[in-house]
Amino acid sequence: MRQMMKIGVLMPAAVLLVSGCATKDWVREQFTKSDAVIDQRFVKVEGQVEGVSTEVKGVTTQVKSLEGAVAEAKSRADAAMTKAEGVDTRLTRLWSNRYNQKTADTLEVYFGFDKADLTDGAQTALAGVVKELQANPTLIVELGGYTDPKGTVDYNYGLSQRRVEAVRRFLVEKGVQLSRVHAVGLGPITAKESPDEKKRRVTVKMLVDQD
Repeated sequence: MRQMMKIGVLMPAAVLLVSGCATKDWVREQFTKSDAVIDQRFVKVEGQVEGVSTEVKGVTTQVKSLEGAVAEAKSRADAAMTKAEGVDTRLTRLWSNRYNQKTADTLEVYFGFDKADLTDGAQTALAGVVKELQANPTLIVELGGYTDPKGTVDYNYGLSQRRVEAVRRFLVEKGVQLSRVHAVGLGPITAKESPDEKKRRVTVKMLVDQD
């Protein structure tokens, strides 16, 4: 009887002991699983962070490249502006000194109504001017563009400028130095003494120093 009572007492204790061991193992297993999940999530997040970091580095590289391109463009623009200012200063000086020169020859180049392109006859006449300039390096050319009075004043000033630019471009393309050609559009001629077709012109003056 006493033996039976001992067994009855020991059995629950054994169950509790076994149960306690099982509970520890289960808890340990759950912690192990949790650690694995956390490690996986950490690795995933770390990968995402590295991806974002790579993208940021790429954007930074692009920004630096763009900054370099902008700096280069600004440098070129500054150089072009300096060159343009130098040309403008030189032309202004030459234009201011034109009264110290005398006219060696004058040519009228005529245009069609509302036109700024050179006719075949105009190109032939200007070819003669080119030869004269090549033969006399001291000569310079003064171009004055005009229009008839039809249309608005602003439009006619623009048209007269396009006409002198057409003449200047022809001369330069044929080898005349740009610094030797002074051109200005003077707008419409309102005088009634001459017909309109005679007002649509560029006056070409070849000038030489009086000294």
